[in-house]
Amino acid sequence: MEQQSNSNRRNFIRNVSLGSLAALSLPNIVSAAVTPAENTARAKKVTLKKDAVILFQGDSITDAGRKRDQSEANNPGALGNGYAYLAAAALLREFPDKNLRIYNKGISGNKVYQLAERWDADCLQLKPDVLSILIGVNDFWHKLNGNYNGTIKTYRDDFTKLLDRTKQALPDVQLIIGEPFAVNGVKAVDDKWFPEFNEYRVAAREIALKYDAAFIPYQAIYDKAQKTAPGSYWTGDGVHPAIPGASLMAASWMETIKK
Repeated sequence: MEQQSNSNRRNFIRNVSLGSLAALSLPNIVSAAVTPAENTARAKKVTLKKDAVILFQGDSITDAGRKRDQSEANNPGALGNGYAYLAAAALLREFPDKNLRIYNKGISGNKVYQLAERWDADCLQLKPDVLSILIGVNDFWHKLNGNYNGTIKTYRDDFTKLLDRTKQALPDVQLIIGEPFAVNGVKAVDDKWFPEFNEYRVAAREIALKYDAAFIPYQAIYDKAQKTAPGSYWTGDGVHPAIPGASLMAASWMETIKK
């Protein structure tokens, strides 16, 4: 029985690979789960130019164990082992003629103000043409464990200031903003998170609309994915993606790229 279960799990992971999303019907997962406001931002597409620099920024979900002593573009170790790596692999496979340079500068534990503290070195100096940011879960989660006293206003104000600063330095940068997400009932995430955590999701969507960014509704996508498999299949602790969750996120990220 266990051998059969492991075989089924491997088959399912193979089916949700970036090369074949038919088993999940990704467009249906996304379109059926989002609100009209999310669809407006979701319709935004990013155009990749030749020699484009693409930067992934965020917390541990983006970091995903990347090797910080390796900083060159397109380096497998520097890209980590999560959705950023999988998205980078898909980008490099699909656009071999564009000479893309892809970086991951996510750092585990970061909140928005910590992105701001390292923004010059880890963003502006790289001069990204496409900047992808997934941030917010720690801005709420660390309040619960007593390690932070920020509020939803802090999150919104800090994020807005960060993007104002970014657009001032890089007026032509194309933005992709991921929705903070949490899968209730899986280890670290329980009813104490809600409904307050939802305010961070709303803020991220509104900020994406304000800055004309492509928006990825990760919460809605995870919610729909649980109709296919339980939350513990997609994420080990309710926040950090398991292999299929990372694959689903990367495939969702690729949906923002204009083909």
